Amino acid sequence: MYNTTRIIPQHEPSIGIIGGGQLGKMIAQEAKRMSIRVHILDPDPECPASSVVDDLLVANFRNQTAIRKLSELVDVLTYEIELADSDVLLDLSLAKKTIHPAPETLKIIQNKYRQKVFLQEKNLPVPNFALVEDIAQSGNIISDRFPLILKACEDSYDGRGNRLIYSEKDLINAANRNSPGRWMVEEVIHFRKELSVMVARNESGQVSSFPVAENKHTNSILDTTLVPARISKSKEKKAREIAERTVDVLKGSGIFCVEMFLNTNGEILINEIAPRPHNSGHYSIEGCSISQFEQHIRAILNLPLPKPRLRSPTVMVNILGPIGFEGEYYLDGLHELLSIEGLKLHLYGKRISKPRRKLGHVTITASSLSDAINKSKKAKSNLRIMSKT
Repeated sequence: MYNTTRIIPQHEPSIGIIGGGQLGKMIAQEAKRMSIRVHILDPDPECPASSVVDDLLVANFRNQTAIRKLSELVDVLTYEIELADSDVLLDLSLAKKTIHPAPETLKIIQNKYRQKVFLQEKNLPVPNFALVEDIAQSGNIISDRFPLILKACEDSYDGRGNRLIYSEKDLINAANRNSPGRWMVEEVIHFRKELSVMVARNESGQVSSFPVAENKHTNSILDTTLVPARISKSKEKKAREIAERTVDVLKGSGIFCVEMFLNTNGEILINEIAPRPHNSGHYSIEGCSISQFEQHIRAILNLPLPKPRLRSPTVMVNILGPIGFEGEYYLDGLHELLSIEGLKLHLYGKRISKPRRKLGHVTITASSLSDAINKSKKAKSNLRIMSKT
């Protein structure tokens, strides 16, 4: 029996979101449908969420004064980006402010090395890893597995800054060139599939997970998500079990994305965790009986979490800024794009295109996954970002 204590107030509830990008916008859109007031903190006065929220505080994600002000305006504080200042959130949590997911979880996840150590200590499957200076000074079994992936421990996402290390000399050079504790290395995983599972938990302890998604990346940026994932029932069950176990050891309520590799040996290893809605969960808006955004709102307000049901096979394709172009843009080929049966277009409202910047996505639902894949290929051929000048 779940604890039925509610944190949702008797008056019209309000939530504060640190970050007003596309995730913040989509959380806000769901919240407004549910008559929930939304306050956003973002450094850009024209951020995507600015058009749909009740109030926008213009400030840096790490501005402690602004975060404290935001917390005073709302019943529950959450975030759509890991750049939020976890130290001030910890202080606010100690002062009995309601913050979900927990600031302790955010602090763990903000540092990739700390995240991997935490998961390893909880007996969850992760690739072999080490801090650069540790392996360069004392050696490690991982050093026999060149090439290795060099990763920044903090302030890195979508593969930014990652590169391959091919030899011990490269490793020592990396250790000498970079500050201690700032960089880590991981073994290269030869994988059959990249998978992810969205898992929600509320304060009463109810947990609800979404179908397993199969992801395809290009240059470390998510390109396409396919649901259901093309894996066996046993691997699907294993992936969901690992994802739910991962969320079980983390603190706080909300939705979490657990990204995983299915390697060539049939093992499932955790790559990274996102304590927020995630790009690979966008398919749920049209593809599931409940979206990741509504589930996140339900979770942070301690409301019931229905089990998401996949309505039909679904493919999500990201709309990314083209390489070699930065500036104001428009989407060409709109007539051809919207002629594809089962396609829904989502544009985030970002005024400027930058290389590989996420400008929007399309979702295609169909009677079969193969049909959705074929339609997604047609959609890609009609996705053209053009300069306004």
